[in-house]
Amino acid sequence: MPLFWRLFAFNASILVLIAVLLIVSPVTISAPIHLTEAAIVWAGLIVTLAANFVLLRRALVPLDRLAERMEIVDLLRPGQRLPARSGVVGRVIHSFNRMLDRLEAERQLTARRTLAAQEMERIGIARNLHDEVGQLLTGVLLQLDSLAEDVPAHGEEIGETKQVVRQALEEVRRISSELRPEMLEHLGLISALIELATSFQRRSGIRVDRTLDSDVTGLSPETELAIYRIAQEALTNVARHSQASSVSISLHQASGRVVLRVVDDGLGLPDIAEEHGGLRSMRERAILLEGALAVKPAPGGGVDVRLEVPTGAEVLLEEK
Repeated sequence: MPLFWRLFAFNASILVLIAVLLIVSPVTISAPIHLTEAAIVWAGLIVTLAANFVLLRRALVPLDRLAERMEIVDLLRPGQRLPARSGVVGRVIHSFNRMLDRLEAERQLTARRTLAAQEMERIGIARNLHDEVGQLLTGVLLQLDSLAEDVPAHGEEIGETKQVVRQALEEVRRISSELRPEMLEHLGLISALIELATSFQRRSGIRVDRTLDSDVTGLSPETELAIYRIAQEALTNVARHSQASSVSISLHQASGRVVLRVVDDGLGLPDIAEEHGGLRSMRERAILLEGALAVKPAPGGGVDVRLEVPTGAEVLLEEK
């Protein structure tokens, strides 16, 4: 029965019952009213109000919960469903849960396409940096070497220029490596994370403690790339926002799951944690891995980023 008719029928039945009792019962109401008559009226009113309270609460509280869930639901935290119920409220909740299913599926599809496009763009940029800019800077170094032989009087100035060009070439190689981690392609996830941690410590001056389990297995290349990108983004956030003196990165496998943790000793999370693009990208990658990403305060201060991925998970990116 629709909710409207349920409420109407219940209240109508109470009013009909009251009318019948007034008609067939010997109860009368005097003017002025007697104490016993007032007590009977108040008792009937209290029973009526209590019955309406119970009915309306059972009927409308689920709608309040539905409204609260609609305000806080986040598609980057999938699985937020309301328990099934019967009746018209149950149909509304069922429709809401089905809507979340569709929205999460569409967001996953969009995220797959977006991340696939990002990776393709990174590969293209890295290739252009390595093949074009890198070769151009190498050519400049060779020309400076030749110029130094022809103009020995300006050897010191030319040497300083060569040093600047070498620094630019190293920076180009670093950016190219971050955009396209060749270490990951050739030597695997553990070697790539070691190189990432070493490079991060050298650039930022923040000490990095590594605990990487070399026995991690069962990960597809796409999953390894996603884990690497999440670790890369977590370290980037440490360098930009934490003001930390040290950070630890660990990777281990247990009970059919691979766990990545990046923990720093910096300032911690802000009072109002607004998720920026990097953190949202990390959550999207975690969803595509069918894993779970938690970002919370570390026990000794700082931020604890924890990623759990089931062994055998595979990122379903678009075909190249």
